[in-house]
Amino acid sequence: MDAFTWRSESGEPAPSRLSPVDDRLTADTALKRVRRGEYLLYTGDFHNAKQLLGAMGRRLPPPRAERSPLESFRAERRARQLEHETLSRIVVALDRSYRLELKRAPDVAEACRQVWGEPDADRTMVSLKTLLGMLGAAEWRRKGLDVPGLQGKLHPHYGVYLPTRTDYVELLNSVTEVRGKKVFDVGTGTGVLSFLLLQRGAASATATDIDSRAVACARENAERLGLSKRFEVMEGDLFPPGKADLIVSNPPWLPEPPKNRVDRAVFDEENRFLRGFLEGLAAHLNPGGEGLLLLSDLAVLLELRAADWLEQELARCGLAVKWKRSAPARHSKAKDKSDPLHAARSREVTTLYCLVPAPKATP
Repeated sequence: MDAFTWRSESGEPAPSRLSPVDDRLTADTALKRVRRGEYLLYTGDFHNAKQLLGAMGRRLPPPRAERSPLESFRAERRARQLEHETLSRIVVALDRSYRLELKRAPDVAEACRQVWGEPDADRTMVSLKTLLGMLGAAEWRRKGLDVPGLQGKLHPHYGVYLPTRTDYVELLNSVTEVRGKKVFDVGTGTGVLSFLLLQRGAASATATDIDSRAVACARENAERLGLSKRFEVMEGDLFPPGKADLIVSNPPWLPEPPKNRVDRAVFDEENRFLRGFLEGLAAHLNPGGEGLLLLSDLAVLLELRAADWLEQELARCGLAVKWKRSAPARHSKAKDKSDPLHAARSREVTTLYCLVPAPKATP
């Protein structure tokens, strides 16, 4: 096989062998072959390739109905992992200019450059499932996203959490004492929380994220919104150097291991990020400063976290809740009764906690 660059969001090694297939391949045959461990290089028509992928997905077993929320959650994650492992074995080839080597293929070059940069080989191999995700993200990036309270559109990048939920944004918009304050935004993603606070009069915002894609995304959005002079973003874990008047974070909310790079916006293994935020918050607040923590209770509803876990962690870290405000989930999955986790998601609540150092106990 000629040399090629292999692209994977989950870190799978490059396939040692690719079996060419075309429009004659049926979904049943494709499933049999990928279950034997084959990677299938599709060489036919783009639209037929998409239909094949959909037909294969419909043949995969749905998550089993389980007795407890935790068991249902585990079953759903196993089903999603099986879907990923199965469908990701349908592979397509791109040439030196990122041209997709399929009939009736759309122009994918710009979407590829946005994610990978310039080509570094004569051929690039990627799963069709990943490429379709990149095309969808490129469209979001092109047209932008309206966010409640934000003046101007937000332009998310591929691999950065898409802030389509409005509950946490609306909760942050309820904070009134913002003007003139120095802000830290920990785990910024697209930068949306910083931008909302800056447009409402915050003096400056310094943001961090562990993902280079998020850093690039936030920086570009700040420029688009005319906020770059008051906004700084850096790649790093948890807090930037120094102290701030307001420290805001919307951390990953499910304490489970992420399975790929995109998962890190949702899954926080063993509450590592959240613990680190709570442990370091007081030391990074100016006198009279406040921490604004936006957190869903879905982990509690799914039995992934004890109901009193946050209360115990706040006490351990010397923090107190000055006030809190909550909003029920209004995202699409909260209303989807066919969702295996509907019983939990329909009761999900997001809370904005205003955190301050706890008063010192008097002897």
